[in-house]
Amino acid sequence: MMKLNLIYFLLIFSLSNVSLCGQSEPFDVNYEQYIESSIRDRRFKHQDIKEIVTKLPEEIFKVEVAGNSIEGKEIYHIQAGTGQIKVLLWSQMHGNEPTATMALSDIFNFLIHDHGPDRNQILQQLELHFIPMLNPDGADAFKRRNALDIDINRDALRLISPESKILKTIRDEIEPQWGFNLHDQNRYTSAGKTDQMASISFLAPAFNEEKSWSAGRTDAMQLICHMNETLQKFIPGKVGRYSDEFEPRAFGDNIQKWGTNTILIETGALVNDPEKQYLRKLNYVALLTAFKSIANKSYEKYELADYNQIPYNQHVLYDLIIRNATLEMYDQHFLFDIGIRQDEIQDKAAEDFYLKAAIGDLGD
Repeated sequence: MMKLNLIYFLLIFSLSNVSLCGQSEPFDVNYEQYIESSIRDRRFKHQDIKEIVTKLPEEIFKVEVAGNSIEGKEIYHIQAGTGQIKVLLWSQMHGNEPTATMALSDIFNFLIHDHGPDRNQILQQLELHFIPMLNPDGADAFKRRNALDIDINRDALRLISPESKILKTIRDEIEPQWGFNLHDQNRYTSAGKTDQMASISFLAPAFNEEKSWSAGRTDAMQLICHMNETLQKFIPGKVGRYSDEFEPRAFGDNIQKWGTNTILIETGALVNDPEKQYLRKLNYVALLTAFKSIANKSYEKYELADYNQIPYNQHVLYDLIIRNATLEMYDQHFLFDIGIRQDEIQDKAAEDFYLKAAIGDLGD
């Protein structure tokens, strides 16, 4: 009898372990296992990304050189997954906006090393296409524009730059249902007219001046609601909504117009996170949440009213505000509030920087 009880116990224990292994977990739980350790600050270079990409295992990823930048650097197109739903993500089209590129490198590690049900569902239901570091020349100089001094995100129609042509060609060839336009924004951006930094901001961009609705734009708004709900657990009150003014030259607006459900993600700032390593994690969590939501269509339960409740970005933050300062000018005394902001001044190698403070605004 004791032997039978022992066998029964072992059977139940084994089945419970199988059940636990098959359960979904929040994407932040095992994040530390998947961090790409070769990148630990914002000023990494094209060579760093090249070394990561060229080592991706062929059994999971298809890696190709989609083309070259003005200075001849490789721009990579990486594919993973065998599903029917195509998703395109591009990062760092502005060279000094690197947070999402770091997160993509972590997502690559998740797809390699995680074997849970969420990862498997993502790869079975989706066909993921990544263009990390679209602007490698700008990234190496840690500047917004490319080597031609062109803003790639204002080149969607004329396609002057090779980087712009690469993005347009890939979008047209794969015709993705979903697109993620990944950027960083000014660290003085607030979530509404509050003192809360907009650490992450979202937008389902308009595709015309009238800001018309479409089924695809509606889907994008619903998916944003799911990502926002997830991020509120980490950064409550610090999620904003980017301006939806139509920009006819921008890639996000046009890719929405060309039939891809497009989502803009802008990473702002967070106190005590100067190199955006925690915000890197939140990009990772938001994107994997989006992948899972697309795969199981859970985004469809969200209402557009939830999207409209996300506060618009504002620009009301300063590093320091001096209240009721008296300034003597023109032989008179004036009472001012003085807002002070800091700029990053980087070295010639674009590897380090110092902060320089200046008066950002004077007012009452």
